[in-house]
This record gives sequence, C-alpha cells and structure tokens, in this order.
Amino acid sequence: MEEVDKNTLAQLDQLNVLIIDDNLLVHSILKESLFALGIKEVRCAQNAYYGLRLCDEMHFHIVICAFNVKSDKDGFHLLEELKFKGHVTKTTVLIFLSTETNESLVNSIIELQPDDFWTKPLAIKKVRSRFIAILKVKQVLFNINNAIDKKSYAKALYFAERHLKNEKLAFYHPNINRIIGESYLALREFVEAEKFYFQLFKQYKYSWVYLGYAKALLKQGRLEEISDMLKTLIDKPETRFGAHDMMAQYFIEQEDYEQAYEEIKKAMALAPRNIERNKKSWDLARLTHDHKGQYVATKNIAQQAKNSIHDSPELLLNIIRSSIDLACATPDESANDLLQQTDRYIRQFEHDLHDANLFKQQLIVVKARLHNVRNERDKATKLVENHMSLQPTNVVEDNLDRVKVLHELGMREDAIDLLAAINKQIAGDSLNSQVVRRYIAQETQQREEIHFTAKELNSMAVEHFQKNRLLPALDAIKQALTLSPNNTKLLFSELKILIKIKQEEQGTSEHEEATEKIIAELDTANLEGKSRATFEDLLLKWQKAKEQD
Repeated sequence: MEEVDKNTLAQLDQLNVLIIDDNLLVHSILKESLFALGIKEVRCAQNAYYGLRLCDEMHFHIVICAFNVKSDKDGFHLLEELKFKGHVTKTTVLIFLSTETNESLVNSIIELQPDDFWTKPLAIKKVRSRFIAILKVKQVLFNINNAIDKKSYAKALYFAERHLKNEKLAFYHPNINRIIGESYLALREFVEAEKFYFQLFKQYKYSWVYLGYAKALLKQGRLEEISDMLKTLIDKPETRFGAHDMMAQYFIEQEDYEQAYEEIKKAMALAPRNIERNKKSWDLARLTHDHKGQYVATKNIAQQAKNSIHDSPELLLNIIRSSIDLACATPDESANDLLQQTDRYIRQFEHDLHDANLFKQQLIVVKARLHNVRNERDKATKLVENHMSLQPTNVVEDNLDRVKVLHELGMREDAIDLLAAINKQIAGDSLNSQVVRRYIAQETQQREEIHFTAKELNSMAVEHFQKNRLLPALDAIKQALTLSPNNTKLLFSELKILIKIKQEEQGTSEHEEATEKIIAELDTANLEGKSRATFEDLLLKWQKAKEQD
C-alpha cells in the first residue's frame, strides 16, 4: 500500500474515495455530490468483502461506510478490520452512515472515532457542506494526525502547539486542543494533562474536556477530588459511557476487581460491540467468581465477533468451557438444562470444524469435564489417563481447562504443576495480562486449598447437615461459596446451617455475625417469589432462635 503524501488531502482532484453501502441510491447521491466538488476517483462497494478487496488494491484518502452493511459483516466490524489492516488511519477521512441513532449504536461508532456521522436519508446540499468542513479539518490537522499514526506524541504536541499560535486556525483550536490533551495522556504526563485540561475549562464546556480532566486525576489516584464530577458525567448521556469505561480501567489499576466488574458491565450495556471490553468483562467475571457472568460474556464475545476479524472456533469452545464451569458451580438440578445445552454446543462445534484433529485435545478435556460433572467419574478418568496430554500448549485457555479437569479428578499435583507453567506464559504489563496473572494466582491458591467443585461441596454439606454434623456442613458450604460467591442457593444453605447451629446452642459470636451478614446480603438481593418466601421463613426461624437465648 502506498504511503499517504502530505499534500494529497489539499488536492480534491487527487483524492480517492471509497463508499461502502448496500443501497445503490446512497452511492448515487454521494457520487453526484463528490463529483460536483471536483473529486474524480470514487469507488463503490455494496458489501464489506468487495470494500476490503478495493482497499487491498489502492489507497483511499476518504472512506464513507454504512453501519448496516447487511449482506456480510456490518460497518463496525468492517471499519475495525480496515483499521487493523492499516487501510484507515488518523489521516484518513472517515465518515459513518446510518439510519439508526440509538445510544448503544452511537457509543459503538464513537469508539471507532470517525470524523463525522451522517444519518440517512442523505441530502445533497448537506453532504457537500459537511464534507468540505470535515476535509478542511483533516487538511489542517494532517501533520498532527500523521505523527499520532506513528505514535510520535511528542511530535504531535509540537505541531499542535504551533497551530495554536496561528490565529487563522482559531476555528480548529478545539480539535487541536483535544489532540494535545490526548497526547499528554498517551505520554503518561498526567500532571501536565491535569493542568492543561483545567485551563481548558475557561474556554470550553465540551464533554471530552471533563472526561480528559477526570482521567488525568484518576491516573494519579485522586478519585475523591472528582467524585462529584464523576456523578455528573455518569448522569449525562453524552459522557455516561466514557465515564463507566474510564472508571473500570481505574479500578482495575487499583486491583479493585469487584468495582471494575460493575463498571465494565455498565459500559458494555451502553456499547456492547467492542470485543476487547467483552474479553475484559470475561476476565473480571472469572476473578470475581461470577460463573453466570463468564457464561454470558463468552456468548457475547461469540455473538459480537461473528463475521469479524475476531471470529474463530475457539469462541464457541470458550462458551462450552464456561457453561461447564457454571454447571460445576450450580448446586442443584437446574444444571441439567445447562448441560444439555452444552451437549448441543459440542455437536455444533464438531459439525463446524473443518479439521477435527486441530481441536482433538480440547474436546477430550471438555468431554471429560462433562462426564465428571454428571458423576461419571470412571469415564472421565479413562479419557484423561488414556488420551489427554499433560504437556502445556501455547494457548492459556487450553491449559486452564486441563487444570480444571485434573483438579476435578483429584490429580491435584499435576494441576498445580500445569498452573505454574501457565504463569510463565503470561507476559507483558498490559491490564489484560495483569488481570489474567491475578486470576492464575487465585486459581493456584484455591486449587491447593479446595479439592472439590462447588456442586460437590454443596452435596457434602447436605449430607453432613442431614446427619447433624453441623460444623463440617458449615465448612463445606463456606468452601463452596469461596468458589461461587453470592450464589443465592448456597447462601440459603449456609443460613439454614447457621440457624440450626443456633437452635442446637452450638453457636459463637462469630456464627451470629456471619448470620446477620448473610441476612443483610439476601435482604438486598431483590429476591422474588419462592426465593423471597424461603428467605422470610428462614428469617422468622432465626428471630425465634435468638429469642430462645
């Protein structure tokens, strides 16, 4: 692909324009408008496939793309791929088209940072005026954007500060100032960024100024100073998504994964298409032992990645794995429906594979885990001992799944050794690496200390309880809750045991504190129907047990 020449954006007759839209009328309106402005080279594609082929053949200075390219992949995935392949850079004029303007779509589009967003139907006069305005901005900011493309943020600052001294460019000063703030943040000069954004408050009331200032302070760990501002940002539609996303990053850096998970879920609800954010949600769900959240996250990733550069067979495999994890953490018979769905996922996975040998080991592991969760331990053991390799692969998720099946079958030394090998695989200081490393450390500790699944521990607790072995029952249920915290059914079980301990006059002050804590947690859990009735019945029993003292 040829290099972008510094002067080409200033020469209309030298610009190459690509239009990707499945509506031929849109092609016609845009071509007529662009030809009238003196642009000569306009190529059109009705789907993403041909749009990508055209980009492989020539460089485009301007890309106008519909969000809803329905024939293959949508505009979001297409532009994500164009950016990944270098066909669209900061110097490219990027315009999104859409008939929809709902909040989640707009937030998803904003993440790709287009230069403009046009709603259809298009009007020729409006197209011309908007296009000229956008092009002028890109012409003025060309050298700055070119520096950012090369990650030369210091050079971008140099050009930007020079432009600010030019009064003829006053109209473009907001755009230039935004780039300066983002460059300071990219250079991790957070004190300078704070000072810069604080000065901007005197000139602008743009949402990006508030978000930039908040980010600069958060990066310095100064949450309390901007708590009121953050509440305001979360209340406003134009800053809500950015604020939740920023807060998620802050809490991850502070290793407060519970809070990070709550924030990332809110950000995902507002902009659900970003795959990396979905993966972060998955990692945080694992760290916080939210097995249902893991299952939902892996399904979201597969759904959002369909027909994108992220699509792969491993995504369905991850759904299968997370569904087995959820079944292992589900203490009652409701896991059966989940296991039947898992069987269907496996059949689909095997059907879709072009070469089954590529995933032979992975399928052995998930099938062994399924046997084990169904109490078919002999079948699981035979599969593992006769067909599963204990050598770590270069895929962390494959190795983690092997650890789980080894642990579930009581082969704990092998599981710990494999976890140690996985830990060596995780390199880098990225937030994702930090989260995964923390998860591995957590898994290692729990695999050493807890030798059963949550489902098995709950069954053990039930047996102890029925035989009036109350303290062993309590120990078992506590271990189950370590693996599956906030599980309502497990909390009910612990509460029943604690009430029985009180009734048998075996309780201590610690038992009483634990009981009151569980009651408070369940009371705020929005219980409904049968669950609410069960809670109220247990609450009444607890109150009567206390009155007997």
